[in-house]
Amino acid sequence: QLQLVESGGGLVEPGGSLRLSCTASGITLDRYAIGWFRQAPGKEREGVACISLSGVNVENTDYADSAKGRFAISRDNAKNTVYLQMNSLKPDDTGVYYCGIESRAWTTIRAMTPDHWGQGTQVTVSS
Repeated sequence: QLQLVESGGGLVEPGGSLRLSCTASGITLDRYAIGWFRQAPGKEREGVACISLSGVNVENTDYADSAKGRFAISRDNAKNTVYLQMNSLKPDDTGVYYCGIESRAWTTIRAMTPDHWGQGTQVTVSS
């Protein structure tokens, strides 16, 4: 059975860092595009970053403007896990962070429409 489990969220002060993990079971992640999304209270879910294949063993990453230069998405196929390293966190980054997968090759975070979602992990940036 396909399952995505996020972890790594928590409370961090502005300027701090967190690394989120999304571990899959029941599937092999390297065959999918994987994205990180977030939802702040009272707001719609928005894409943050995605990683996908643009060729044989060629990975593509794409970021929302709000994440560029601060966040980095990566994948460890041996662990079937995708990470989101978040640096220089701001209060506006607060929200529930979800990973989602889509059965496709190359994509952008704006174009992703995940078929499956994890349960989410809370990130709170506050002093």
